[in-house]
Amino acid sequence: MKLLSLFCVLVFVGVINGQEYEKRRYITQNDTLPYRLLLPDNYNPKKSYPLLVFLHGAGERGNDNEKQLLHGSDLYTSDIFRKNYPAIVVFPQCPKNSYWASVQKNKSKKLEKRFNFEKNLKVFHTQEVLELFMYDLEKSFNIDSSSRYVGGLSMGGMGTFELVTRMPNYFAAAFAICGGGNPAWSKTLSKTPFWIFHGDKDNVVSYHFSKRMFRKMKRFNKATKFTSFKGVNHESWNYAFQESQLFPWIFSFKKSM
Repeated sequence: MKLLSLFCVLVFVGVINGQEYEKRRYITQNDTLPYRLLLPDNYNPKKSYPLLVFLHGAGERGNDNEKQLLHGSDLYTSDIFRKNYPAIVVFPQCPKNSYWASVQKNKSKKLEKRFNFEKNLKVFHTQEVLELFMYDLEKSFNIDSSSRYVGGLSMGGMGTFELVTRMPNYFAAAFAICGGGNPAWSKTLSKTPFWIFHGDKDNVVSYHFSKRMFRKMKRFNKATKFTSFKGVNHESWNYAFQESQLFPWIFSFKKSM
């Protein structure tokens, strides 16, 4: 894959208002990707740690480096997570006029027609910057290459499917909440265990998108999981975040190198 090149830098801005997530920016040529960083307690730069990247939804796009923490960030600051899963946690923020996935949107009255996922993925600027960001994180932090994970909700769920498709040998496991993708990617995605979540009454992103991904991906990888929330609309992340086995499941996987 042709990647954006050359001048890349991770800029540290500082801890904001006592929050545990450091406020940083990744700069590559003419692009700036805001992100928030949570390091493990008693972080030791000589020790390697798992990496978990979380992709937010469309409503949290921008450049304020704040909104991307709206959903899910408190999970990783809990005492239970910090004690049992010491990991480097990253929340990048998608530009307001962009998207985590190369999906075509339309105003069809049929919910399952509102998003069209590209079968053959092309060079996509925001994904390129995100990929560069992932590789540059490893230059700045001692990341365990067998323990890299990604998850996201809504637009971020779509981005999770696509990012893993574009980087099929990178992540040890992934989870996607109320997202979707193209089933044609399933064989490539099968290299990575997935847990998919969706509310069956979602009126923003069709439940059908997650269900069809699960059915196709399951054929190639029996470790693929799907949890359906009966009667739940779009905000199924509120239910997925309550799944007590999510972190034990995701951190149980290691990527063979």
